[in-house]
Amino acid sequence: MTGTASVVRQIRNGTHSAAAVLTQTKARIDALDPSLNCFTAKTYERASREAAAVDALRAAAQPLPPLAGVPFAVKNLFDIAGEVTLAGARVNESNAPAAADAELIARMQKAGAVLVGALNMDEHAYGFTTENSHYGATLNPHDHLRVAGGSSGGSAAAVAAGLVPLTLGSDTSGSIRVPASFCGVFGLKPTYGRLPRSGSFPFVYSLDHLGPFAGTVTDLAAAYDALQGPDPHDAACAQRAVEPVSAALALPAGIRVGVLGGWFQDWADDAARRAVQLAATALSATHTIELKGAEAARAAAFIITGAEGGALHRERLSRQFDSFEPHSRARLVAGSLIPASWVVQAQRVRQQVYREALELFDRFDLLIAAATPVSAPLIGADTFTVNGRSLPTRAGLGVLTQPISCIGLPVCAAPIRPASGGLPMGVQLIGAPWREDVCLAAARALEREGVAEVRLP
Repeated sequence: MTGTASVVRQIRNGTHSAAAVLTQTKARIDALDPSLNCFTAKTYERASREAAAVDALRAAAQPLPPLAGVPFAVKNLFDIAGEVTLAGARVNESNAPAAADAELIARMQKAGAVLVGALNMDEHAYGFTTENSHYGATLNPHDHLRVAGGSSGGSAAAVAAGLVPLTLGSDTSGSIRVPASFCGVFGLKPTYGRLPRSGSFPFVYSLDHLGPFAGTVTDLAAAYDALQGPDPHDAACAQRAVEPVSAALALPAGIRVGVLGGWFQDWADDAARRAVQLAATALSATHTIELKGAEAARAAAFIITGAEGGALHRERLSRQFDSFEPHSRARLVAGSLIPASWVVQAQRVRQQVYREALELFDRFDLLIAAATPVSAPLIGADTFTVNGRSLPTRAGLGVLTQPISCIGLPVCAAPIRPASGGLPMGVQLIGAPWREDVCLAAARALEREGVAEVRLP
């Protein structure tokens, strides 16, 4: 895999032009994507213009931006100027093309990155497998019989297969961390409100996050730095100064690391527990603690997701019911019927568990938990089993990520070196609010020690 730093270095020293990097990227996408189904649109003409602009800067001896010439792609819920924003849904195909890029795409372009396309996802981001009945399933690059995870499955699989070094996705209940775990790549779900969501198709305003995927922690941090900053067009985006992390990915001295037990171990199989133990040992974590409200937070997340998602789509469901895919349609209809009193109570629970988490961070700087209860299930599997208990695949794969999304904490998903012949499995490196730097530094420490790594299939 050619990483971000390598691409930028080659362009800076003239070893390759941005146009040449793009040519190589297009060739790899065109050769491998037909068997993976990551891309739903390719923006090659635009990419050629953006690569040419980078090469013109170098020819004029002008300073190059930090991601100069780096190819990237985005989940197809991001607005791309001139393209229809699908959000994985056939019902959106008749919409007008986007008039402007999403804010995060604009920031990536300002940093010199080159957009090569849009990526497959679960319809309206409501799922954990990217088995899209309209645009086909995205296959796991490590085993084409298995799911890539979701709802940002195309984003994770494109990085895992080495199609592009960077992608953007979204995470409402685990949609960055689940596919990162299944595909064996790094993913960052920042603190709720850290990155703006303007120009992206919404799912659940109270819970939606946007963030990057990458093949290395340094690449992930470089993308995150390019994406930071307040945005007046997203009221939830905090008015915080940019806090760069890529220049120094070092763990703070005396960092206190805890392992989440209870719920987070009960719903983890042997492979998931092994991944947690490897990460814990490498980070000198010796204490197991509980987030006692985890189950309640997951229940609250279900209520909030169903109610807000159902409200968002209620009117179109009444007019175009058959255009929605059955997997998400039934849940959206049910969500639209949730009583308001339940939603109010769910938001109260959310605040209670958030306060409980803050108390944990009085004692610890970082928490570790498995990212997924199991490794990637087979495509088409309706259920999976964890420690003798069965859960529905599409709703249950977020059993370990939903409690953390619900309270908006920053998380870096790190792929832990699998056992011989094993499938990828990731861990969540969970920080206190606004401490993405700690999450990324911990992931970098695991990467340096060979505990976390991305393997091309």
